[in-house]
Amino acid sequence: MIYLDNSATTKPCPEAVQAMTDALVQNWGNPSALYEFGIESSALLRGARRKVAAAMGAEPDRIFFTSGGTEADNWAIFSTAKRYGKKNRHIITTAIEHHAVLRCMNELEHQGYEITYLQPDNLGNISLDSLNAALRKDTFLVSIMMVNNETGSVMPISKMAKLTHKVCPDAIFHTDAVQGFLKIPFSAKTLGADLISVSSHKIHGPKGAGALYISPKLKSFPAFLLGGGQEYGFRSGTEATPAIFGFAAACEAVKATMEQDCAREKALLTSLIDRLGNLKGLIINGDHSAPHILSLSVPGLPTQNSINILQDAGIYVSAGSACAKGHRSHVMSAMGLSPEVIDGSFRVSLCRDTTQEETDKLVDMIQNELLPRART
Repeated sequence: MIYLDNSATTKPCPEAVQAMTDALVQNWGNPSALYEFGIESSALLRGARRKVAAAMGAEPDRIFFTSGGTEADNWAIFSTAKRYGKKNRHIITTAIEHHAVLRCMNELEHQGYEITYLQPDNLGNISLDSLNAALRKDTFLVSIMMVNNETGSVMPISKMAKLTHKVCPDAIFHTDAVQGFLKIPFSAKTLGADLISVSSHKIHGPKGAGALYISPKLKSFPAFLLGGGQEYGFRSGTEATPAIFGFAAACEAVKATMEQDCAREKALLTSLIDRLGNLKGLIINGDHSAPHILSLSVPGLPTQNSINILQDAGIYVSAGSACAKGHRSHVMSAMGLSPEVIDGSFRVSLCRDTTQEETDKLVDMIQNELLPRART
C-alpha cells in the first residue's frame, strides 16, 4: 500500500501505540479519583499536557484537551460569541476554511451575526490587505486557518493576528492549525493568536484527541462542556486518557524530528511538482507552500475515476477534504477554478514515512494511466 492521504489521517507512530496500550492495560485509572491509582493517572495526564504544550510552544495550563480539531474549532467560535453576547456582532473568516469552521459560521449567521468571508486569490492565498479592509469597530472574532487542507497554502497568521489586535484591540483571533501543527514552525506564546486548534490524528497520534490553546489573556473564556469540572472547568467529562496519552507521545516523537522530516517532505513535494509540471494535461492547483500537501487535476477524468484507478494500483489519494464527501470543493470554487478542473482534482499529502519510491510510482501512474484515459 502506498498511502498518500496523510492530510486526512496519519498512521499512528509506535510511540503513540505503546502509550495507548499502556493506558488501556496498565494506567487506566480515572484521573479524578482521589486514591493512589487515580492519582497516578492524574500525574500521567499532567505529563501528557506538558508534552503537547512543549510541541505547541505554550504554557501547559493553557492547553485544553478535546476530542479533535472539530471540537476545538467549535469551542473557539461558539464560546467567543458567548463571551461577547450582544455587544458586537461582526465576525471575519475565509471562504476556504474547513467545514468545522464554516458550519459554525453558518449557525451564527442564523442567530443574527454578520460574517465576512474573505476570498482567496487563484492560488488559495488570503491577503493581509483583504483582512485589513474587512476589520470594523464591531469585529469581535477573526478565524483564519493556518494551512489550507486542500491546496497547502500557508496563511501569514502572525501578521494577521497582529493586524487584528492593532485595528480591533478587543477582538479575538483564532486559527485552525490542524494542518499546520508540527508542519509549519510556530510557538503559541509568540504567534499572536488567542485561540489555536490542533488535532492528534494528523501528526501520527490516535483519532479522538485534540487540543485548544487558550491565551492567558482570556481568563474569562466560557466553558464548553459543563459537568464534573475536568480541564480546569472548561471542558467537563472524564478525560479520554488512552487517546490523550497517545497524542502526547506522538507530539514528543514528531517534534524531535520535525525539522528533518519537513525538509525531506518538502524536497519530495518539490521533486513531484518538477516532474508533474512537464506532463501535458495535468494541472497543479494552488500555492502548495506547506511541505506536505499538493492538489492536482486531470481535466476530463472525474475525481472518483482517478481515485479508483490509483487505488487499483495500491495508491491512496483523496478527493480533497475527507470531510466533504460528494460535494464540489468549496475551496477551489472560491479560487475561481473552472468546473472541469475542480471535478478532475485530487489531493496528494505526504508524511514523515513517505518515500521517493512511492512518489515515483505515483508519477508513473499519472503519466501512464490517468492522463491517457483523460484523452480518450
